[in-house]
Amino acid sequence: MRYAHVCPGIFRARPNRFIAIVELEGREEVCHVKNTGRCRELLVPGATVYLARSGNPARKTRYDLIAVEKGPLLINMDSAAPNAVFREWVMGGFFLPHATALRGEYTWEDSRFDFYLESQGRPVLAEIKGVTLEENGLALFPDAPTQRGVKHLKGLIRAASQGFDAWACFVVQMQGMSAFVPNRRTHPAFAQALEEAAAAGVHLLALECAVTPDSLAITGRRLPVLL
Repeated sequence: MRYAHVCPGIFRARPNRFIAIVELEGREEVCHVKNTGRCRELLVPGATVYLARSGNPARKTRYDLIAVEKGPLLINMDSAAPNAVFREWVMGGFFLPHATALRGEYTWEDSRFDFYLESQGRPVLAEIKGVTLEENGLALFPDAPTQRGVKHLKGLIRAASQGFDAWACFVVQMQGMSAFVPNRRTHPAFAQALEEAAAAGVHLLALECAVTPDSLAITGRRLPVLL
């Protein structure tokens, strides 16, 4: 996926989870943050960030904050991007053979999953999680406790027991990580649920992305998932 009209800025402050103050061409600009997570290790004063200018003149904010530099890493932090690039990857034929009937926001039992599709006559459920947290060359999820994430994993376990091909897919919004690991320190229950999902036949997939200031794309490299 590509963004239009991208420019660099300097992050200054985040008054709340929806907006950031960014220095842009010598002035302070109030920007929409396309990730409502904590992102404390990313949005630090002085960090170089990348902004995409909105084409909607009626918006209160003219720019979206979409990416940030963390040392040598460029990290896309647009929370809507993982689903978009995963859809592109599926449509390109890189996920499962002969994938058809791709639908987003699919409700099954008490959960809404990101994607439903069919492959070789079998129903498939896929839940997508964007990963922006890095520590010592490892990609980690989540960066904050997520009861919703635990619920999705338990739903995938039930789906697998009822004949679905169930997938928990982690789209790593950066490049060069050695592996993916659940963030047990931040949310032990999610790490435990991920172990239970793997044992129950849910497929775990961590996908590396290539990131530029104005684009994000799945490279196809599958990172080891270390439980």
